[in-house]
Amino acid sequence: MIHYEVQCSKDHRFDGWFKDIRSFELQAKRGLLECPVCGDVKVRRAMMAPAVPPKGRKRTPTPPAPTVEPAAPMAVSGAVAGERMPGHVRAMLQRLRAEVERSCDYVGEDFAEEARRIHSGESAARGIYGEATAEEADSLAEDGIEIARVPWVPRADG
Repeated sequence: MIHYEVQCSKDHRFDGWFKDIRSFELQAKRGLLECPVCGDVKVRRAMMAPAVPPKGRKRTPTPPAPTVEPAAPMAVSGAVAGERMPGHVRAMLQRLRAEVERSCDYVGEDFAEEARRIHSGESAARGIYGEATAEEADSLAEDGIEIARVPWVPRADG
């Protein structure tokens, strides 16, 4: 995972974790990245200072990217790392959920199998979502099948 400081066109800055530069660019181009302050989707990578330790001091390792692996999409709690999820984060995740539900097919517990069928050309290429165990997700990644794990928060309207 790569950490970027992201900046909207109104100069608000926020952090983002991405698989790679291509992932960031694709999400930004599609308008999937949104400023948590103003909702602006015109974002770019902000200039960041390198993490250079003072002379004579060892560099502390960069903490790992945050991950949330829900057992089932509908069962994600509002807590992240033992703390209450900030409202703007919950709102962004609710908008993401609405977009996924609007534009993708729900395949339930058959997610891993259907992702493999799409990857091999046995099923029509399309966006899907559903449940997968951590082992299934890791196996898909090992086989070069890209997926995203998304914290599934309750709908905004319910």
